[in-house]
Amino acid sequence: MQYVNLDAQVGDLSGVLDPARYLDHLPSISGGLPPGARAFATDADHYDFHGRRCVKDLTLQAVRGAGGEEMEVKFRHNCWKHDQDLLIRYAGVSGFVIDPVGEDRGTDLGAVILDEILPHRDGCSHEIACWDGTLTIVCRDLQAIWTETICSSES
Repeated sequence: MQYVNLDAQVGDLSGVLDPARYLDHLPSISGGLPPGARAFATDADHYDFHGRRCVKDLTLQAVRGAGGEEMEVKFRHNCWKHDQDLLIRYAGVSGFVIDPVGEDRGTDLGAVILDEILPHRDGCSHEIACWDGTLTIVCRDLQAIWTETICSSES
């Protein structure tokens, strides 16, 4: 990630997640983001670790359309924190990379740590860091859709 620090040092604590540099930089780059990406990146809850629409702790559930111009990535809620799943639709996909920590993991990247959306000559790049790997998509634009879900003992 270019701006989000996944291993910050705050006082005596190390390994703290810190999106502050990205959030400081976001106002200067948000105008260069396509409309859907801009709306998602600048949502007030996106980086609020206590917010219901923070991406942290969502779990990558499915990747559909990999290698095509249209893709969908579905994230499952964490019942301790979220009350909705997240579906991201990517249009005009020109780049897609899944980089798992282990060769046998496939798309099982574990829970989301944080993400970063940046302007790109093709529209935007969306890098999603998870505990067990990274997913990066370059696209013309994206649409983030939060969908109601029911938490149960099976979730």
